[in-house]
Amino acid sequence: MDRASGPPGLRVAVAWSKKEGEACEVGLDVPRGACVLDAIRASGVLEQDGAVDISTQPVGIWGRTATLDTRLAEGDRVEIYRPLQLDPKDARRLRARRRK
Repeated sequence: MDRASGPPGLRVAVAWSKKEGEACEVGLDVPRGACVLDAIRASGVLEQDGAVDISTQPVGIWGRTATLDTRLAEGDRVEIYRPLQLDPKDARRLRARRRK
């Protein structure tokens, strides 16, 4: 079935950060019923960035944690989160010590 006669797809984006201060985002079309994992695979990020490991890195949609099998909706932004370099509580403590 060609695209013209098939059901319309969804326009979504996949975003990730290679390192602090550097963000990457790819817009793409996925078929209706596609899930987070489908979009990540279609984006090519797994081949482009060897640092991305979705077996250990959390993912989300628009800032809310999601699972790899979460179904997508039109306009969703799939996000692959980097591992934290420092626990947020520890970072807060360090900032407080520096202010003293």
